[in-house]
Amino acid sequence: MKRLLLALAAALAALEAAAAEPQWILASNQPAVESGERFELLVVAPRGAEALPDTLAARIRADTAEFLVELEATGPESEGRRPYAASMPPAAYGPISLSLAERSSNVLVLRIVRHDAMQALTGPFGGTDQEPPVSENDPMYIVFGARGGYSARFQLSFKYRLFDYSTGFGRDQPWLAGFYFGYTQNSLWDLSSESKAFRDTNYRPSLFWRWQRSDAATWVDAWRLGFEHESNGRESPRSRSINTVFTRPEWHWKIGERRLEFTPKFYAYTDKEENPDIAHYRGYVDWRLRVDSGGVWIGTAVLRYGTSGKGSLLLDLARRTRDLKIGPVSGYLHAQFFAGYGEDIIDYDFRRKSQLRLGVAIVP
Repeated sequence: MKRLLLALAAALAALEAAAAEPQWILASNQPAVESGERFELLVVAPRGAEALPDTLAARIRADTAEFLVELEATGPESEGRRPYAASMPPAAYGPISLSLAERSSNVLVLRIVRHDAMQALTGPFGGTDQEPPVSENDPMYIVFGARGGYSARFQLSFKYRLFDYSTGFGRDQPWLAGFYFGYTQNSLWDLSSESKAFRDTNYRPSLFWRWQRSDAATWVDAWRLGFEHESNGRESPRSRSINTVFTRPEWHWKIGERRLEFTPKFYAYTDKEENPDIAHYRGYVDWRLRVDSGGVWIGTAVLRYGTSGKGSLLLDLARRTRDLKIGPVSGYLHAQFFAGYGEDIIDYDFRRKSQLRLGVAIVP
């Protein structure tokens, strides 16, 4: 009796193992697939199975969403194998799992990318990775200088995507995932004063929508449209603030390992009561050019030219530290040069001595 029970247990275990093993095999040489685009895979039938049909139902799971797609054969069967193709649902994004809906099969994991309004860098000049909900906006650094007294300048900046592209409104209406809240804070620190006080701090919250191209024929790679407030948070008479509406087209070129970006920011003042002549020193455009030599050296230039012929020039140069063999130090060595008017908003109409500062950057 004991032997019979053991035999039955072994038989049940074998049946469970056989049932658990996938009978149909799915394979693909496409690790990344574009949402809404056609993809291909290979289906291998188990031995003794019927001929592979012209169509197969497949189930796609992406986060909390589930889709059913129809796989269509794209070639004849050969030795129990047949190629199939289908269109990836436009709402699918991120890592997805794909399996046959009506047959026992393995689970194929694919990465889905989007070439629409949410993609970080698009077209032939961009990559395929989607940026996270919180990401960098402007450079983040701290630098120190000694001309005209010791001083430091540091900047923090991020942007937050308001709608998730993989669920809810962002999935149903993909254009909503182009809305961002941005924030940049820039401080000048007077290290020569007795109390080491901050000379000024500028706060720049913004709300904007970012569109990115989905084809190689569009003449611009990306575009921002938004509203921005900038102020130093002080009381009168040292209070300074402006409100602007802005647009920022973006062009990206890739030349070998180098990447070139031209991103001028055009703006119009909607409120400048505390500094009505600020356009004389800032103008209406921030001309920005950035060169990235494969992530090792990164240089950025920002030029402002006011309506009175006065302006400013900001130059940033960063060198990645992990290539310098100086130990477990992340980030970049950062050099910054500023000349002209308005290094901070309180001095928008005042020209200090040009400054060269050195330090480190998290985001150059």
